[in-house]
Amino acid sequence: MKFSGLPKDVYEALRQGGEDAFGAPPELAVSDGGGTPCRHCLRQIPKGSPYLICAHKPFETTQPYSEIGPIFVCAEPCAKPDGALPQVLKTSPYYLLKAYGADERIIYGTGAITVTDEVPSYAAQLLERDDVAFVDARSARNNCWLVRITRN
Repeated sequence: MKFSGLPKDVYEALRQGGEDAFGAPPELAVSDGGGTPCRHCLRQIPKGSPYLICAHKPFETTQPYSEIGPIFVCAEPCAKPDGALPQVLKTSPYYLLKAYGADERIIYGTGAITVTDEVPSYAAQLLERDDVAFVDARSARNNCWLVRITRN
């Protein structure tokens, strides 16, 4: 299983002031040290560090299931994660996991609020299905997109 955040080109475009999913420039803020997971490096943005708030659509297509929501990214350069279980999936007691088909549409019946320790096993179970192209993990509290989970 591989855990992926924002592609580097999307991240760099946002850092350079490029438009977000709503055509707006990113907003600059300063982290208070909690609840600001970067969707590129997949780590919490440290207290006192600048970050950007942007609208993001983690889908190539535009259709009813291509949700748009707020995300945070480090304003200063950060490293792409190595694909292992990221820090952003270890900071809450539970997450919302949903499986999608190759058409980027939700596969009904797969969405589940998942206890943190069970995220890898539930994602692996979903990825065993032939109709599942990827799994997205979202905040169970705010529904914000966190990470995409794919087969290796």
